[in-house]
Amino acid sequence: MTTRPARGQDRDRGPLLSIAQAGEYLGTGERFIRRLITERRIAFVKVGKYVRLERSTLDAFVDAGRVHSQR
Repeated sequence: MTTRPARGQDRDRGPLLSIAQAGEYLGTGERFIRRLITERRIAFVKVGKYVRLERSTLDAFVDAGRVHSQR
């Protein structure tokens, strides 16, 4: 008998980042990250009372804002 991973556990999500780590990763301050979360412009994870962000979510946010050159 084979077991399937629980829902949402079928892919490697990588480590969860704190708000400070996410700000450092994007090269911004914590305030900008908190504003993105408050405005629901970026997905986040609640771990008890703590807010954490997946690195893949931050990468997707950056990719969505990417402006390509005209050349």
